[in-house]
Amino acid sequence: MIIDMHIHPVFYESICQDEKELEFRKNTFGVFKQSPYDFGEVFREMDYAKVDQAVMLPLDLTTTEGGFVVTNEQVHSIVEAHPDRFIGFASVDPRREDALEVLEDAFGRLQLKGLKLNPAKQHFFPDEEFMKPIYEMCVAHNKPILFHAGLSWEPNAVTEYAHPLKFERVAMQYPQLRICLAHFAWPFVREMVMLMIKYPNVYTDTSVLYLDSPEESINRLFTVDMGPLWMDRALYKQVMFGSNGPRFRQFKLLRALEKIPMREYAREGIYYKNALRFLAL
Repeated sequence: MIIDMHIHPVFYESICQDEKELEFRKNTFGVFKQSPYDFGEVFREMDYAKVDQAVMLPLDLTTTEGGFVVTNEQVHSIVEAHPDRFIGFASVDPRREDALEVLEDAFGRLQLKGLKLNPAKQHFFPDEEFMKPIYEMCVAHNKPILFHAGLSWEPNAVTEYAHPLKFERVAMQYPQLRICLAHFAWPFVREMVMLMIKYPNVYTDTSVLYLDSPEESINRLFTVDMGPLWMDRALYKQVMFGSNGPRFRQFKLLRALEKIPMREYAREGIYYKNALRFLAL
């Protein structure tokens, strides 16, 4: 079994009917050369990569950019149509005056399974005081948060907001809140590992930027940026598979991961067991 914890359904045909909205999405997300594609193509790629389910991530940029990359309602509609293949997360711009109402609706009426936040794009530091009610609501509903962490090459994204050390106070103050700092917080891999060692409620995913080939980048991540046995010895419960589609392809990252020596319990953790724990499934 494989669960992809990190996909952006920005070009799924069923939510790409509005040309103006699609153009906003391309410009805001920073992907300009792709076109909408149908679910047949989505599922063929998932099947080829042996991915059983994928977590879809919307993004609310109401106060910073004036709109959504993908809305909570759009994610909900896709999950309703394909509940066996997709798990839906919510997003809320934390600076919205109605942020808590939006989140309550997403967790209640829309039955979304977690929250996606991107400090680099939404322009906030995770440990700011005004974030506390959002964290408290996630704890109350037993919903995890997946944060963008580290480099973002999207337009109007400030890396300082998403440095992994900015998340430490959140992990410390809310030990019952499961948080994923995506992308291994690349290039701040050692800081990311430090947080996972210190805080068992902190997770990450494998959707790292590959500057050369996926094999070379994943190999460096697991054998140079980290020690070659760190996964087996210390991190096997906190790393999840994530592809960051459509920027990166599921089968390429999985092909690269298959070439990394690790014990079977660590590989199973990455592929699905840690995701099930993170999602409380």
